Amino acid sequence: MDQDSIQTRPPEPITITVLRARNLKGTKADSVQVMVKVEFGEKTLGDSPKVECTPETPAELNFSTTINCTYDDPLALDEIAHKPVVLTVIEGLPKEKKQKEEKTALLGQCTVDLLPLVKGEVKHKYTLVVNPLPGSPLEGIPPEHAKPELDVVISVNEPLMDSPQASSGNLMTITMESLLSPPESWTLAGSQYCYAAALPIPVTADKEAPIIFAGGALKPGADKEIPNKQKKWAMPGSAQANAVYIPDSYISSDSIEDEDGELRAKEDRDHRMISESEKLRVPWNTERRCYMENSAVKSFQDKIAKCRYWPVEVMRLPPPAANKGKKHAASEEEGSISYHGVAYINLAPLLYPGVKRIRGAYKVHAYTDHALHEKTKRKTGYGEEAGRIAFNILNRNSASPFPKKAGKEKDEKKEKEVKKGRSSSVAHHEASQTIKSDTGSEVDGQAPVNVEGQQYVDSKSYIMLEISLTSPLIPKRPPEELARRVAEYIPPRPLFPKRTDGAQRSVEDFHNQVASVANLILDEFRDQFGDELKMDEPQSNESMETRRQKLIYELNSSGKYFAFKEQLKHAVVKIVREKYLKTTTFDNRQELQTFLSELYVYLIDQMHVALGRSLALEDQPPVPTPLTDSAQLKHFAREAEVNENFELATKYYQERIARNKNDPTNWFEYGTFCLYINDITKAEECFKECIAIDQKHLQGLLLYGVVCTLLEKHEAAETFFEAATCVDPKSILAWTMLGLFYDTVNNEIGAEMAYIEANKLNQAAAWSAVRQQRDEEMAKDKKDMDVTGEELEAPHPGDQGGLAPPPAAAPETKQPSPPSSEKPPTSARSGGGRSMSDRRQSATRRSEPHLHPDNSGTGSKLKSDSSMSRPGSQLKLGSQRGTPQPADDTQEEPPPREPTPIPKSSVYMQAIDWLLEVKAVPFTERALAHELLTPTGGPTSNYHICYARLKLQKKEFNDAEESLTEALQFDHQNPDAWALLGHVKYMTGDTTNARDCYERTVSFVSDASEMHSIYLRLASIYLQDRKFEDAKNTFLLACKRSPSCVSWLGVGIACYRLDELSEAEDALSEANILNNTDPEVWAYLSLVCLKTGRQLEAEQAYKYALKVNLQDQELLAEIHEVQQAVGFGNPEF
Repeated sequence: MDQDSIQTRPPEPITITVLRARNLKGTKADSVQVMVKVEFGEKTLGDSPKVECTPETPAELNFSTTINCTYDDPLALDEIAHKPVVLTVIEGLPKEKKQKEEKTALLGQCTVDLLPLVKGEVKHKYTLVVNPLPGSPLEGIPPEHAKPELDVVISVNEPLMDSPQASSGNLMTITMESLLSPPESWTLAGSQYCYAAALPIPVTADKEAPIIFAGGALKPGADKEIPNKQKKWAMPGSAQANAVYIPDSYISSDSIEDEDGELRAKEDRDHRMISESEKLRVPWNTERRCYMENSAVKSFQDKIAKCRYWPVEVMRLPPPAANKGKKHAASEEEGSISYHGVAYINLAPLLYPGVKRIRGAYKVHAYTDHALHEKTKRKTGYGEEAGRIAFNILNRNSASPFPKKAGKEKDEKKEKEVKKGRSSSVAHHEASQTIKSDTGSEVDGQAPVNVEGQQYVDSKSYIMLEISLTSPLIPKRPPEELARRVAEYIPPRPLFPKRTDGAQRSVEDFHNQVASVANLILDEFRDQFGDELKMDEPQSNESMETRRQKLIYELNSSGKYFAFKEQLKHAVVKIVREKYLKTTTFDNRQELQTFLSELYVYLIDQMHVALGRSLALEDQPPVPTPLTDSAQLKHFAREAEVNENFELATKYYQERIARNKNDPTNWFEYGTFCLYINDITKAEECFKECIAIDQKHLQGLLLYGVVCTLLEKHEAAETFFEAATCVDPKSILAWTMLGLFYDTVNNEIGAEMAYIEANKLNQAAAWSAVRQQRDEEMAKDKKDMDVTGEELEAPHPGDQGGLAPPPAAAPETKQPSPPSSEKPPTSARSGGGRSMSDRRQSATRRSEPHLHPDNSGTGSKLKSDSSMSRPGSQLKLGSQRGTPQPADDTQEEPPPREPTPIPKSSVYMQAIDWLLEVKAVPFTERALAHELLTPTGGPTSNYHICYARLKLQKKEFNDAEESLTEALQFDHQNPDAWALLGHVKYMTGDTTNARDCYERTVSFVSDASEMHSIYLRLASIYLQDRKFEDAKNTFLLACKRSPSCVSWLGVGIACYRLDELSEAEDALSEANILNNTDPEVWAYLSLVCLKTGRQLEAEQAYKYALKVNLQDQELLAEIHEVQQAVGFGNPEF
């Protein structure tokens, strides 16, 4: 329906109005008769009348002309987007006597960009600088004078695109910058060739057309000629000289880290630096805009999704045949392409959510149909067709500054037909894409050889290219929408309960006021009769009545009774208004009395209710303060997990939640425990509660996304993972988890985007760590130099006092740091590349002249020249390759580029550590697979340890043992590897080898990451082996590090077996304080009491042991034996 409306829409006229011209200069005088010629493409739109322009008075032209934007052609908007309106300022010369026609002179040109109208504006005003043409008097205007200008307005009655068309279409801007590091056979000597580039762009859903960038020329490097960064028009029409440049449009420059292309590695940066500064280049600096309708946008998106690489072909053409005959030019056109290369542009980043622009360096490869098909799934390229089109453009532009209109229209029509896919050559080309076969060598299985194109590879040639869109192909959901979606899935819990107004609130206020007044009366009663009540005399009714009367008298006489009544008055009024809805006066006195009676009865009843609650609370004993805090409960829960006592661990986690239900961390950690025991439903509830309390809880969002993935709720999972990246955009973990999720749902492009972002953040963190370490070193060096300076400033015999020069070490501390505050240096010529130790040595060598007055000036000069950091552009090492350099040691060679730091761990390993902690097993397996394939990762010791931890969680002990054996081959002194190996042996019942592993772990200088479980298990093995002294000492180490009921119980058992009953009782008492429901603690307390002859305590401890369900039959039998031996302790006797 949208397409039909576009086709039936009548043409929309575009009005170009030239308002005025100013600051123009004529050939013979400052006053000049000017006219403006308006052209669009190859069509002349009209000439303005002649108007006089003086330095004081601008020429009011007020000339208007129109272009019709037709909607029957899908490429009409494309033509308006990439072609400028050319304004040529022409001077009318006075007619001489014998002259028949009036002569004119071309002063200058400027171009009008129609892009604002394509973007939806209906009116736009320009003030354009008139660019002088060669030989024009405008070239002689001094730079300090006002520049010649034209005021131009472009307008339409209605927007060129309606809302559906604007939202569905897209405007793509392609900027072909330069070919760098070209083949070495290309030189500036001899005849010069032209160079072109081409790439296909979808026109409709089924057709493509080549976009040609012609006019590239070989130029020297940046050291010899500073390149012009201003962009050119791809189709300038009749524009000449500086008018071919797009006003206020320049090549952007990005850091290598922010680029999207190739050649971003450390080893490629030196090559790029040399190529951009010293080697030849082929600049185009041309911008081509392409409007794509809805079907073309979808076709473009689908082709990128199927094959992410897009070909950009590069070729060399012979010089334009400006002075040759038509036959010779036609014959030279045939087969004129040479040095045919192709760059494969990875357009996958354009499918990242929210990405509208890519720019980077892309390697140029030798072109063959076979390689093109393998890389892009295309049968053939556009090289030959693009070469003919580019050759025609170059020949047309080189014939004369202003070719004849007919010829231009003919060539333009041909090019337009080629763009639209209507020419026979393009139709034949499209057909050939499906039937054209490769060469015979390809059929035989041998790839063809492109000898000239191979020179691109040998020279490491690359092109700089930028592609941008007005709107992203895949819209990115804004943080506000993600927050709203998260709130829809899990509504946020209010921080405080809602206030309940109305009848219920008024009654609650009355209860509170009654309780408050009752407490005040009780305090008054205690003050008056407290001493009498302390006596043990029996209380009679008369004495009680006497005290009541005295209390009432005291309240009335002191005025407290009225104060209490006023305190209750407001609450009673609220009940009347809110519960009985009485807000007006009573007209009938009988009605008033009835209401008061009813109110009195209700208030008395509610008073008794309030007093009953108050007195009941007063009678309850106070709740003791907990002996353990949240951190201790978490430690006890983790300890129970290690001992596989999941019931006790659940109790501890639930107790943490009961103490503080509004702490999201308590819910989160309980959820991770539920995930560990595979209770997915309970884990989902916990993470929901966590996010309901805190909608920006990063780890809660991530783990709820993990749970949704396990439950195959992929849409909800994606929402929560994306929300996590919005909550903390600089979180490496959040982006890595998003990538792992995209791996799960087979979204390769989304995963690539997430991993790239995570790696960027990881590299930035490495740079930050390096800068911090360097700042600390410089601060330390500064402190050392200050001390050295104080020593040098001490007076010596023969010194000249205040006339003596300052020591050299003091100024050295003012040396600036290398330039890396914002971005890491990417050039080998960056100043300040020496280390602090090198600078200190050079400062020491130069400090000696400062001690002598004759050399003080020289020393200061050496100091200032050598110690100041300078940018690479000021060293001029590249531009003065043949110039002898001074014999100064500071300029013998350029300082080396500061090396790029390597992160301590990959993004996958950081995610693995967190995933193992939260027991998300499926995502951990996927992250380990990525770590195994990472260039900086692989099967390292850390990888094998993490893999073993995963297998331990899955109870796959054989695989865990094999992995730990591999890890110990990498690092035989890794305490974590030995500790995990001990856990494997312990879990499989091999206590002998487990003890050896644990003892080795404890004997290392550095501790393992988790020592508590090692101490407990090693001490328990000692108990089994009846090494009670070793068990006692090991349990005490655990108590010293992190005391718990289990560790103190172990100390108590060991002391009991050593017959140290007093110490055993102390240890068991500590264990009982930390957990009074442990049956073994009560059992051993009973044994200690039996051995010490305390019958009552022994019986009580025995009864509690049975009450809390003592299951150890051997221990129970031992208690019975001791009871029979001592003759007491069992109430059943």
